[in-house]
Amino acid sequence: MTFLIYAYFCNMLENKNSSKTSLSDLGEFALIDHLTKKFGLENKSSHMGIGDDAAILQHGNKPTLISTDLLIEGVHFDLSYMPLKHLGYKAVMVNISDIYAMNSIPQQITVSIAVSNRFTLEAVEELYQGINLACKNYKVDLIGGDTSSSTKGLILSVSVLGCASEKKIVKRDGAKENDLLVVSGDLGGAYAGLQVLEREKAVFKVNPNTQPDLSNYAYSIERQLKPEARKDVIELLDELNIVPTSMIDVSDGLSSEILHLSKASKVGFHLFEEKIPIDPEISLICQEFKLNSTTAALNGGEDYELLFTIDQKDFDKIKNHPLLTVIGHACDNKAGCQLITGLGHQIEISAQGWQSFS
Repeated sequence: MTFLIYAYFCNMLENKNSSKTSLSDLGEFALIDHLTKKFGLENKSSHMGIGDDAAILQHGNKPTLISTDLLIEGVHFDLSYMPLKHLGYKAVMVNISDIYAMNSIPQQITVSIAVSNRFTLEAVEELYQGINLACKNYKVDLIGGDTSSSTKGLILSVSVLGCASEKKIVKRDGAKENDLLVVSGDLGGAYAGLQVLEREKAVFKVNPNTQPDLSNYAYSIERQLKPEARKDVIELLDELNIVPTSMIDVSDGLSSEILHLSKASKVGFHLFEEKIPIDPEISLICQEFKLNSTTAALNGGEDYELLFTIDQKDFDKIKNHPLLTVIGHACDNKAGCQLITGLGHQIEISAQGWQSFS
């Protein structure tokens, strides 16, 4: 007993004298790099590990891709305006988007949940109705998971398995100088929807009898509460016989994703502000909230669009296509990543999107 007390106080003294690094000083991706830098791959079946949207395993003729995400109440979602059915649906979208981001097809998911005693059976059933709808819409099988209790709130962990032929899998590290930078859909919608929902939540707290009129914000709110993964874009690229040179999904904001591609591919990027696709509704919401719409597109996140690079020879195949927009090009790594404004000014791109530990 005396030894244990001595050891305890020695440990306390050591902790007091040693310097501590806040996780917010690192950020999510630097933390991952720091914690996993000493880990290697021991098995031949581990074809590619940490560092992309999904890991790649080789157990048969076709590679298997696997990815996982964690959603925590109060951090990733707010149940005061997020319906449980929508949450279940979105949890699946967040994960299968990572598989599409590697030009591959998701096939199975596992779902693990931890719930506090404030949730009823009917509430959990509603959550799984959303998961079931997502599985049906995207032809994905729920094959397992786990359930546990939580001392506070709801926690969801979803893992996804997918596959593709080896020659079609696209990683982040294949972009080369002069490749075109392309994005699907439009950007900033999820962030704009979040601003509207947070405002209405604040109004409701002051006056619970208030009935908000959200008809002018339908598109942006849907982008936040019920996003869709871009299966259609993967199918389109296959039809056009285009295999991107690099790819990622836009989950943390366009700026962060461009920097990820830049780091992995060792190239710079020129992004043209006037080319960034922004829906008119989003522009109006940004005006209403006195926000810069470009800032919302660059840093908002949760759009789950696909950002990728293609060889210039494939430009005619996507030219003027309504689903795809060329927003820039890859350049020499020494040039860095630059936003080119409408006036021709260059602004260095920095990652100001979602930061898990901020």
